[in-house]
Amino acid sequence: MLVNKIGIVSLSSGVLGEKFVSHEVEIGLDRLREYGIDVKFMENSKKGIEFLNENPKARAKDLISAFEDDSIDMILCAIGGDDTYRLLPYLFEDDILKKVVKQKVFLGFSDTTINHFMLNKLGIKTFYGQAFLTDVCELDSDMLSYSKKYFEELVNTGSISEIRPSDVWYEERTDFSEKAIGTSTKSYSNEGFELLRGNPVFEGKILGGCIESIFQIIGDENSNSVELCKRYGIFPDIEDWKGKILLLETSEEKSDPLHYREMIIKLREYGLFDVVSGVIVGKPQDEVYYEEYRNILLEEILDENLPIVYNINVGHAKPRCIVPFEVDAKVDVLNQVIKFYY
Repeated sequence: MLVNKIGIVSLSSGVLGEKFVSHEVEIGLDRLREYGIDVKFMENSKKGIEFLNENPKARAKDLISAFEDDSIDMILCAIGGDDTYRLLPYLFEDDILKKVVKQKVFLGFSDTTINHFMLNKLGIKTFYGQAFLTDVCELDSDMLSYSKKYFEELVNTGSISEIRPSDVWYEERTDFSEKAIGTSTKSYSNEGFELLRGNPVFEGKILGGCIESIFQIIGDENSNSVELCKRYGIFPDIEDWKGKILLLETSEEKSDPLHYREMIIKLREYGLFDVVSGVIVGKPQDEVYYEEYRNILLEEILDENLPIVYNINVGHAKPRCIVPFEVDAKVDVLNQVIKFYY
């Protein structure tokens, strides 16, 4: 096994430290121990919502410590949140993170999108799509089999070889209490990768994440996140996007179509759709606004030759695959597979 020790960090929400999730944490720990994996909760990761909201420096310290600790093979995010951009000064002033960063497995999604861009800026290849509380701590009798397959491949090999569609998708759980332990949520047949437009086969290195988080980086004028991210150059310049495959997925906020359109237009104005080799888009959680998002993509991405593939099992809709960033990839909708070449 490549991963012998996991360091768990709370880079966004501090929910990991709250008593109301303690039963979930124990389930997740038991599953990791069954793999023979040692687990280290970083110093501040379990200090709770209020403390970590007030202390972004403590969250940043945990990420630095996880890279400094040579016994840690994999850094696993507890969950997402909404303000990880506040860590930027504590990671990038005086090149603090740059001085300690080294190639390790880093896994997270949602608001962690911004952390992926931070690490990408420093040359670290990361993995997008799962988190500790949302996946390893699944309240069903086991991790969801599709999610588990990718998690096991990552901890065993340090890589993901290919992604195929899940046969089913699941309703999002609404009850996370102890009463829900051992229960499953309703499942539905999944239709697979859907080609909306363009060539069904295309190549490039994948980069992207949660569209709401990306909008927070480049387009949310109501937040100081844009100014901070510009100051530290977190979002790649347009030249750096040339030939890449843009990954987009939507959060549990289930942004209404008006806001989704606004976010897609902002990406278009940035110039992304002029330079990327294709766009892959995650299934919306609970398939809310599925058709509306689909139509907006076709209406607002003006290049009719740019491949757009919809309904990837990545992001906030369960189950979740894991996507390696900055690895050569080939998307093949005809054969319903995304292959990676290391």
